[in-house]
Amino acid sequence: MVTPQLSVRSSKARDLAHKLARRENRTIADIVERALETYEAREAGREPAAKFYSRLSSHSGTDIDLESIIDENRRAHKGVEL
Repeated sequence: MVTPQLSVRSSKARDLAHKLARRENRTIADIVERALETYEAREAGREPAAKFYSRLSSHSGTDIDLESIIDENRRAHKGVEL
């Protein structure tokens, strides 16, 4: 039975996968699978910015000046005590 293969045309990605596989004592396939699983988990919960602002506008009903809200709550750091 033929095993599935993934072709990567990026020499940087290939070199990094080989380097990590040697260092971690794992197969290249394992390194790539783990990296893609981590990427998927990290990106899955994110909402695109345009969708977020659209949802924010529809819920509030008015245009919100985020910069003024941030400026109102901004406090200067007192610095390090020496």
